[in-house]
Amino acid sequence: MTLRRLIHEFTFPDPREADAAGLVAFGGSLDPRRVLAAYAQGIFPWPYDSDSPVLWFSPDPRMVLRPAELHVSRSLQKTITKRLYEVRYDTAFAEVIGRCATVRRPGQRATWITREMIRAYDRLHEMGFAHSVEAWREGQLVGGLYGVSLGAAFFGESMFTQRPNASKVAFVHLVRQLHTWEFHLVDCQVYTEHLARFGATPWPRTRFLDTLAKALTAPMYQGPWNSRTLAPRGRGCG
Repeated sequence: MTLRRLIHEFTFPDPREADAAGLVAFGGSLDPRRVLAAYAQGIFPWPYDSDSPVLWFSPDPRMVLRPAELHVSRSLQKTITKRLYEVRYDTAFAEVIGRCATVRRPGQRATWITREMIRAYDRLHEMGFAHSVEAWREGQLVGGLYGVSLGAAFFGESMFTQRPNASKVAFVHLVRQLHTWEFHLVDCQVYTEHLARFGATPWPRTRFLDTLAKALTAPMYQGPWNSRTLAPRGRGCG
């Protein structure tokens, strides 16, 4: 493929033409409109660092979890049943993404959650597309995750934990809520053992793109997730 540099437009090359690493394009700003356009086409931004152009990926295979296929270990379910953590939605988005940015991942010399990424996703949160799921303990935020919701698809981005199983509890609550809303998929992007234990599996890119296209035809709620929108009434969260 001929790798394309993005400048001003919000369109992308066909993700099926990505290179062997899944790289579709590079460059361009993290304008929220471009980021949403990327997700809708099965592409996500993954900056190398704050001094390099933004890289846009659509890997093959793609790690995906269907909410109905969530697997929860007995030990984790016991933790959830004990209610050691209070799970909240969209009450501390900026703090969640800020904490995620401090996590050092194996094999990475620096966080990929740059200041530009934080600004973009903060804006997406204000627009009602990006959401945080938080685990609280004794009034303190001790774990959580954030991602983007479009149609009946949730695109997971990153998580952090400061207490045992805190982020796992938040993740299980999220996936079960998405199942209640009849979401089609949780995009986990790339393989990790952690996600595989929850039931995520690698899909061929073509299967992911076809399933995503169907998910994006579902009614979409744009706004904060709260006690009203989280009511168990199918996808009727609008």
